[in-house]
Amino acid sequence: MSDLVSIVAGVALGLSLAAPPGPMNALIAQESVTRGWRAGFRAGLGAMSADACFFVLAYGGVVAFLRRAPTVQAAMKAIGGLLLCYFAYGAAKSAREGAAHTEAGAGFRKTFLAALTNPMQVIWWLTAGVALLDPGTVSAFGYAFGVTNGALTVFGFFCGILVWITGFPVLLRVAGEAVDTLERVVGYASAVVLCVFGVWFLVDAL
Repeated sequence: MSDLVSIVAGVALGLSLAAPPGPMNALIAQESVTRGWRAGFRAGLGAMSADACFFVLAYGGVVAFLRRAPTVQAAMKAIGGLLLCYFAYGAAKSAREGAAHTEAGAGFRKTFLAALTNPMQVIWWLTAGVALLDPGTVSAFGYAFGVTNGALTVFGFFCGILVWITGFPVLLRVAGEAVDTLERVVGYASAVVLCVFGVWFLVDAL
């Protein structure tokens, strides 16, 4: 039973990172509605791969170093802000002109780079993500889980992200088949979200 709790706690923690609205889900949504479920899933894998990198960096103490390096944090915010503004332009252009023909790995690279420089993701790893390194009590969505097996919690964490990046694009594709204008609406909405977060990161960096 305790092993099951550890896995469930990890899944909840993964969903607490992957599910909330933000620039990563805007990019996944744009890829899903313009290029199909596989493209949305690949974009999700890009963000998930960045989280795997963050986990390794956190385990090695690099994330803790970032907590004490405001200049590095500001540089990451500036780079992330510029990337998101650039991706916002691409999303708006794609929504205006229709689905663009891009190579298969473009969505993966976009989310991977954006996630690595996403201050929100870094903050999550400095706070809630610490539970993966020092299991005991994991809190997610307002619930506290007593964790006894850290390895299973890490396994559950990445399973939770995988569930989201699989299910979210599927839901968007199903909705897209029912609503003809969804592709254009999601495209413009993604552009707005990316632009807002991009400008916010840039202002915060300054």
